[in-house]
Amino acid sequence: MAQRLTSGGIFGRRLSPLEEKLGYRFRQPDLIDLAVTHRSHANEHGLLGNYERLEFLGDAVLGLVTADWLYDTMPDVAEGELSKLKSFLVSRPVLARRARYLELGELLRLGVGEERSGGRTKDSLLADCMEAVIGAVYLDGGLEPAGELIRELLAEALEQRRTRFLGDAKTRLQELAQAEGWSLPDYRLIESSGPDHSKLFTFECRLNGDRVGVGSGKSKKVAEQAAAAAALEIVEGPHAL
Repeated sequence: MAQRLTSGGIFGRRLSPLEEKLGYRFRQPDLIDLAVTHRSHANEHGLLGNYERLEFLGDAVLGLVTADWLYDTMPDVAEGELSKLKSFLVSRPVLARRARYLELGELLRLGVGEERSGGRTKDSLLADCMEAVIGAVYLDGGLEPAGELIRELLAEALEQRRTRFLGDAKTRLQELAQAEGWSLPDYRLIESSGPDHSKLFTFECRLNGDRVGVGSGKSKKVAEQAAAAAALEIVEGPHAL
C-alpha cells in the first residue's frame, strides 16, 4: 500500500541549512521533501509522488522569470541574442552548479540503482532537482520568493561567466570574429566620469556596426576588456560553457 510523503525522515537538522541557503522558510515542508525525491526512491518505497511534477512547474517559472529578467536588464539586446542567453542561463550545467551550492546532492532521495551509479553527482539529476526546488518555492510562497531565488541564480551565472571571459576577452572576441568572417571588434569610449584621480571609463564594443557589449572600468584597458566580455556573452551564447 502506497504511503504519502512526510517532512520527517531525511531532513531534521539538514532542513534549516537548506532554507538558510535558499533564503526562504517553507510553510509546507512536505513540498521541499517532495522536491528531493527521485522516482527511483518513490518506486522502491511505495511513495505516491516524486519531484517530476514540481520539476515541470519549476521549469516554467524559471523560463518566465529568466525572460523577464533579460528583457528588463538588457534593453539594447536583440531577441535572437536574448534567446541564446536564456538558453545558457537555464541550461543543465548552470542549474547543476547552483544545486551543488545548495548541497541538494546530499539531500536527494535515490533508489539503490541510482545511488550506486553516482546519481548524487549527476548534472542531469541535480538540474532536475533544482527546478523542482524552484517549483516548490513557487507553490509554497508564490512568484515573488521564487523570482528572488531565480534572479540570484541568474546574476551569479552571468558573473561567473564574465569572470572567465575577462582575462583575455578582447583576444578571444577578435579570434571569434576572424573565424566567423566578421569585421574586427571596434571599441568606443561612450562615457568618462569622476575626478581625475579616480575616473570611471565606459566603452562599447561594436561588431559589424552593431553594439553588442558595454563595459566599465577604472582604466580604458579594463573597460575595453569588460565590453569585450559582455559582447562574448551575447555572441557565444550557450556554447560558452
